[in-house]
Amino acid sequence: MSKPSEEELETALKMAANMRDKKIDPFFIAKTLLSHNYRIKHLEEVLQAADRYINFGMSEQERTHLIRAIEKAKDIDSYTSGKRSESFGLE
Repeated sequence: MSKPSEEELETALKMAANMRDKKIDPFFIAKTLLSHNYRIKHLEEVLQAADRYINFGMSEQERTHLIRAIEKAKDIDSYTSGKRSESFGLE
């Protein structure tokens, strides 16, 4: 399956928000799309941080950035699922 274009994604997100606002989402498709879109942005940040960490000599600064990105993604996941996540202790 191909990735949607930016225009396709924007249209789908607008329709999902409209479905949510009108409470017309019997199969939770809009809820799922909106939640996944929110979460994937933070997971992409983790991917970018991991890529920088590996490709720039595994510096301590890049490691810290990676850990913070992971913690942020976990916090978002906890927020959206209502569950508490474990921390790496950098807070």
